[in-house]
Amino acid sequence: MGSIIDTETDMKSESQDIKTASPDSARRNRMIGSACLGIVVGMVGLAYASVPLYRIFCQVTGYGGTTQVAEIGSDAVMEETLIIRFDANVAKDLNWSFRSAQAPMTIRIGETRTARYTATSQSSERTAGTAVFNVTPDWAGAYFYKIECFCFSEQELAAGETADMPVEFYVDPEIIDDPSFSGLSAITLSYTFFPEELSEPVNVSDASNESEDDGGQNLIRVAGDFEFNAQISTRN
Repeated sequence: MGSIIDTETDMKSESQDIKTASPDSARRNRMIGSACLGIVVGMVGLAYASVPLYRIFCQVTGYGGTTQVAEIGSDAVMEETLIIRFDANVAKDLNWSFRSAQAPMTIRIGETRTARYTATSQSSERTAGTAVFNVTPDWAGAYFYKIECFCFSEQELAAGETADMPVEFYVDPEIIDDPSFSGLSAITLSYTFFPEELSEPVNVSDASNESEDDGGQNLIRVAGDFEFNAQISTRN
């Protein structure tokens, strides 16, 4: 009989201990939950911050085929040559056609050359796009320099407008000293246009009137230090 009473006393004691511990457990659970939430928020913030950091890393190292930017051309031109090919793509949600107007060219390493692309808006209203770029093979991006390029800024096209988009570039002679250079015969420069929000709303009727007033002649537009022709056509 005594043992039964002792057992009941122990159970009551344990029950009291559990009740006493419950607030502490709840507090610990809240702390753990807050810590986990903080970790998740921190990881999301780091992910957003890593995008520009990753872009800077790619531009400095040429990682992922990211090309470099220069203000002037190379001060040396080598005898070695490379074939440069040109690729053009458009994201499916941008109603443009975009193509290379340049056949593959053979250049001397260090030589400054200009290639051209052509974009045409197939939209019924003014639209804007930005071109992202890379070269293949990826490692060659560290040696591929652009002096001027339509990809440096957002491009806008009126309805039916066609624009000539040039890029001025050279391949750094230091590529010759890269161990991967052996056997390299060609580099492909690739662009993909993605849609952008227009910086300022434009009245479509105003664009049409401008086209009619101009008499259908070529309009001069500027991209970087380049001037290039843009022919506006009207759809029936």
